Amino acid sequence: MNAPRAIAVSLATAAFAVSLTACELPAGLAESAPAAPADLAALPIATEDTGAHYDRDDWPHWSQVADGCDTRETVLRAEGREVTTGGSCAITGGEWTSVYDGQTITSARSLDVDHIVPLAEVQRSGRVENGRRVGPRQWSREDRRRYANDPEVLVAVSAKSNRSKGDQDPAKWLPDLDRCGYARDWVRVKAKYALSADQAEHDALASVLAVC
Repeated sequence: MNAPRAIAVSLATAAFAVSLTACELPAGLAESAPAAPADLAALPIATEDTGAHYDRDDWPHWSQVADGCDTRETVLRAEGREVTTGGSCAITGGEWTSVYDGQTITSARSLDVDHIVPLAEVQRSGRVENGRRVGPRQWSREDRRRYANDPEVLVAVSAKSNRSKGDQDPAKWLPDLDRCGYARDWVRVKAKYALSADQAEHDALASVLAVC
């Protein structure tokens, strides 16, 4: 994770701590993100859990955080420059640089707050233990809310780049810029939430990280 992104995440995490603490993570998950990039080799490899039903409405966001701001507004405030807000924390001005494509954006309406590992990808990333699927398909609605609003898995990017990404994993989509940082963040998030990677995804990440 690059320095500006790390600082922004730290600020957003501090604000979000008002409503979410590490001990509230789904049972069996890591209590905090690793201090160093997670080792790709530690991620279990499993075919995608296509039998796990995905409905975006099952992942509540954006939660109220603090100072009248929700999670999206908190991330935009943390990652932007000279951000101004109006009533109810609505973003009225500022400047952001999209880490996916380098685009400079001056309107919050042109930004998406992306889940580095998309919600649908999380749903498909259950591990196999003793021949049984475990992980996100067993998460409660509250577990899903915690993931969907965790500032450590969120990044403000151009709407265009985020729509291009959709719910694709690194085997099918990589950003135009800082692919090393993106791959490290992807692995870090999957490690934090004890998620698996499919073989094509693993191999794509390995190819990126091999030249970082």
